Amino acid sequence: MAQLRHLAIKTENPGKLAAFYKEIFGLTELHRPRGDDGPVYLTDGYFNLAILPNTNQQARSGLYHFGFLVENVDEVVEKINRLKLSRPPKPRPKGRPYAELRASDPDGNYFDISEHGFQNVKPFKGK
Repeated sequence: MAQLRHLAIKTENPGKLAAFYKEIFGLTELHRPRGDDGPVYLTDGYFNLAILPNTNQQARSGLYHFGFLVENVDEVVEKINRLKLSRPPKPRPKGRPYAELRASDPDGNYFDISEHGFQNVKPFKGK
């Protein structure tokens, strides 16, 4: 069974929103690659919360995507491809080592697929 491991929220102020979740819920900061204006990755030790910048309003602020930790990316991709959805899984852009692939469900909700998750960040080399 795949394990739901992260949720991403878009915001115009990542540092402020991350501070809220740290103060109120005691989440720990996992990674902050570009300071207060960039993304902030938080964790409770099990589930991860990505606070992503929405400075150019690339999407509406709020829930952006969620991520699954799986044992075998290729098996999941094969299952998705059998459904012949209009948006098949695609590799994440270079420099985004937190998940190997991004896909969407039949309603268009985005989700990431990863074999290694946030704690074991590794660049995806393709299979």
